[in-house]
Amino acid sequence: MSDLTMTKTRIHAGIYEGIVMDGASEEAKPDIGVFHLDKELRGLELRRDDEDLRLWHVRFPIPAEMLTDGVQTFVFRHIPGETTLDSFTIVTGEPLSDDIRGEVDLLRAELNMLKKAFRRHCVETM
Repeated sequence: MSDLTMTKTRIHAGIYEGIVMDGASEEAKPDIGVFHLDKELRGLELRRDDEDLRLWHVRFPIPAEMLTDGVQTFVFRHIPGETTLDSFTIVTGEPLSDDIRGEVDLLRAELNMLKKAFRRHCVETM
């Protein structure tokens, strides 16, 4: 079991940013990897916090070549134990039409249209 915890702070301009807390050690840099389709990706940066030596700032530029139609999941793992620390998913292209979020957006738009029509009907009948 890993003593590491990872928290995403944001994804901005194609860069994942987060914080790793090492509850066990203030010494060594944590051995963390980013995986996509079980292949380890390059580009992960870890920088120790200036004030709290147990914290590490994580930056990972999301590779543009990984962004293709469909659902792409990126997983951060602590390498020695293969413990998953965090993950994020990016959905692009055609699958959005089958995605529940797309359906919810359509339902929301239809509901707004019905609300406007109902309000207009109420005003006209009074």
